[in-house]
Amino acid sequence: MPELDSSDLSAQREKALKTGTTTVGITCSDGVILASDRRASMGYFIASKDIQKVFQIDDRLAMTVAGSVADAQSIIRMMQAECKLYQLKHGKKISAKAATTILSNIMFAYKYFPFYVQLLLGGVEDKPEIYGLDPLGGVTEEKFIVSTGSGSPFAYGLLEEMAVKDGTIKENLPIALKAVKTAMKRDCASGEYVDIITVTKAGFRRLEKDEVAKLEK
Repeated sequence: MPELDSSDLSAQREKALKTGTTTVGITCSDGVILASDRRASMGYFIASKDIQKVFQIDDRLAMTVAGSVADAQSIIRMMQAECKLYQLKHGKKISAKAATTILSNIMFAYKYFPFYVQLLLGGVEDKPEIYGLDPLGGVTEEKFIVSTGSGSPFAYGLLEEMAVKDGTIKENLPIALKAVKTAMKRDCASGEYVDIITVTKAGFRRLEKDEVAKLEK
């Protein structure tokens, strides 16, 4: 197998980071919030106006994806299977940290032919946690706010200004919504409407469209 030099790997990483979407994550005192837009783009072409980018991985785990749709769908299937295997083997639900380690190892194993994705994995075990993963499996624990995709610079500006550190999910839900909608106004690859989920010790929950609409009032 031919090896890639550092410039090739850097080019692949840069390509993966230029993903057309906006995803947002916020850690709160009582859980985590993950949100995204619903547009899928192919260059300047809108390929879909209703594509899911936030997925349930386990009862108290969720993941956002930005990048190649095929790569993202493959990773989601793998992680859902890995979580079920973990529970069968250990007799307990997997933690966000353990799931992130498994996901990081999977992505690192494919480093020469990487998945063109940026991922956020969030969940609640002892405490709310969100981890960011790059295409080669590098992991960062996000202590408060995080955003990925082409609309992330716009989302970050609003999150830095308005998100409530150590606030509740209720306090930060309107902020997550506003961050994605702000990115949608300036990033042509992000659009349609906003999908929001919460993960607490009670489990995974996706907000209905009417609930999201109420957050804007």
